[in-house]
Amino acid sequence: MIFIVVKFPVKPEHADAWPELVADFTAGTRGEEGNLFFDWARSLDDPNEYVLTEGFADDGAEAHVNSDHFKAAVTDLPQYLAHTPKIISEKIGADGWGPMGEMQVD
Repeated sequence: MIFIVVKFPVKPEHADAWPELVADFTAGTRGEEGNLFFDWARSLDDPNEYVLTEGFADDGAEAHVNSDHFKAAVTDLPQYLAHTPKIISEKIGADGWGPMGEMQVD
């Protein structure tokens, strides 16, 4: 799996609207063949930062970056950002989420 985490520093005046601003990008990506998950979270430490966690089958990320919705996001979203997003992108030996061994809930 290709596991990606991106931190988006959103301008304060757009932070509350961010989920709506990325709605088409999110829906388009979630509909891609090879997308395993595409989840947004708002930082608890900085209300103007959103963290995107993505997972793709090993051959899915290339199609993602060539998709129309990705190209539109790269063109449209920078105007709402305070600076360039930070990314971690790694190929890992997992194929999805599993239960946490250290914490079990019945």
